[in-house]
Amino acid sequence: MMRKLITCLALLGCTLSLNARVVPHPLFSDHCVLQQGRDVPVWGWADAGEEVSVSFRGETVTTTADSDGRWSLRLPTGEAGGPSRMTISGSETEAALQVGDVLVGEVWIASGQSNMERQLGPRPGQKPIINGEAEAAKADYPAFRQFWIPDTTSTVPLETVEAHWVVCTPETAIDFTAVGFFFGRDLLAALDVPVGLINTNWGGTPAEAWTSEEGLAEFPNYLEEIKKLQNPEQYDSKSPEEILEENEDWFRQNDLGSKAGAYWNAPNLAEVENWSTMELPTLWDPLIGDLNGVVWFRREIDLPGSWQEQAAVLNLGPVDDADTTWINGIPVGHTFLWTKDRSYRIPAGVLKPGRNVIAVRVLDTAGGGGIYPSTSMPMTLALEDGSESLSLAGPWKYRIGADLAVIEEPHPFIIKALQNSPTMLYNGMLAPVIPYSIKGVIWYQGESNADRAREYRDLFPAMIADWRSKWGLGDFPFLYVQIAPYKDQPPEIREAQLLTLDRSPNVAMAVTLDIGDAEDIHPANKEPVGERLALAARALAYGEDIVYSGPVYQSMEARGSEAILHFSQVDPGLVIGGAPPLRGFTVAGPDGVFHPARARIEGDTVIVDSPDVDHPSAVRYGWQNVADGNLFNKAGLPASPFRTDVE
Repeated sequence: MMRKLITCLALLGCTLSLNARVVPHPLFSDHCVLQQGRDVPVWGWADAGEEVSVSFRGETVTTTADSDGRWSLRLPTGEAGGPSRMTISGSETEAALQVGDVLVGEVWIASGQSNMERQLGPRPGQKPIINGEAEAAKADYPAFRQFWIPDTTSTVPLETVEAHWVVCTPETAIDFTAVGFFFGRDLLAALDVPVGLINTNWGGTPAEAWTSEEGLAEFPNYLEEIKKLQNPEQYDSKSPEEILEENEDWFRQNDLGSKAGAYWNAPNLAEVENWSTMELPTLWDPLIGDLNGVVWFRREIDLPGSWQEQAAVLNLGPVDDADTTWINGIPVGHTFLWTKDRSYRIPAGVLKPGRNVIAVRVLDTAGGGGIYPSTSMPMTLALEDGSESLSLAGPWKYRIGADLAVIEEPHPFIIKALQNSPTMLYNGMLAPVIPYSIKGVIWYQGESNADRAREYRDLFPAMIADWRSKWGLGDFPFLYVQIAPYKDQPPEIREAQLLTLDRSPNVAMAVTLDIGDAEDIHPANKEPVGERLALAARALAYGEDIVYSGPVYQSMEARGSEAILHFSQVDPGLVIGGAPPLRGFTVAGPDGVFHPARARIEGDTVIVDSPDVDHPSAVRYGWQNVADGNLFNKAGLPASPFRTDVE
């Protein structure tokens, strides 16, 4: 227990004497934000049986640590405001712990995958956030704080995290979640109370990874996978060497450069003269398209005699997603994580005077791919003692080795991505902050479940119910973003999110039909997303009488050759967004064949018809990967895509 307590102490940004045995959860550290108007849980660790007291705003509550050394109590917070000081002391502790700059206000969870993860500031390989630099420059918001949770996987629910609260300033705002920043900024202005965000997200992850084992009880396929994950003998039966060999076997079967007799990592490869050229570091999408697969890169360098028999370090920066790297045909490193900078030690004897060849095999499984720029690690080859260095930025030869779109057997890397496995992120990145008192959740996810949209209709509401059950705060507001139009995101996943409005109570959906990017799964226009979530929070969580949603389809009736569509969320009226005509509608007759439709607004309805359809039986709106629809309400909020013939 003491070793665990010492670790916890190292995480806290506050003062505690070395002989202290009382340690609060890292959430209760300097600059924290507590939910106003509640008796909030406060918890931590101490010696078994030790009496622990917490004082705040003139109130003191006392409890006793249990036999495992855990303590928990409920502390009244009162009205919003601050800063205040929290004092935590133990009966056997000489010096009390002083937690400073504590605010009382509104606390929200900000969670999901990469579109919530994306920070306000620059991110290698992605477009700058629109208006992000200007907003960061003026982000002097001392009453706005973020608690960012690092990427963590676990097969069992964890109790603590390595994290701390950060006050929003022009220097720190760039590391706030961009969507969460705009959401918090608007709440701060509307409510005039402190706002705290618990930022817990991981790019490219599915909803089942964020759901507990209990929450997945109705999904037997996931329960079976959980059993395997929790059985160390099964899961760890293969050594790292065996796993690497399994990966290599896939490459030998599917990658042109790894097949017997090809060996694109060979130092003497005559055909490389016919390869194309790419300037690295960069993502490859602008040059070779949205390829998910394998691309090989090669670079020849000339080294002086002083490099002979010396150890060196090869720095590539981040690679999306996985790489295996050779120098002169000798393997020097491999990594299966797209966010990690590659830095490989080159043993003495690998490099030689004169010509040397670096070969990098890159596997990308989703989104952008390539060796992309890093502000912290330029592409270099340097002697280990630092005496000489060579830049590797510039022209590299490249060739495509495999396209996942035409390969039936997935790469083992995809299967073994633990962050995508059921419960792994709930256990590692959500369970540790439960039951910290919150007002609600903002959520931006769905892209990684798009290929299982029908299942998502059930899975997403189950996840919402699971979180509410674990927190024990009732049906707190759960506000989510409908994923933006993108060439590889089908309309069925947006439909699953739309249907959740009827499957889960006290939820709202921010539609992004008008602010997507057909060529980029990470649209840069995050400000309207945060603004729309803030509108929903003001309405659902704080009871303001405001319009917070775009039009939502309710029903259809046929009248001769016309279809009349009825909507909710039409106040204060329907309008065409931008220039007429009203776009995005198709209509089908009894034969089920859809035709482009004419559409017009009449009061709170939309009338749809087509010269090719005499008796309409179904209408669809925005029913494409990249939808082009312009139905709004007068509050300036877009309608969600929909189909009347939902399965």
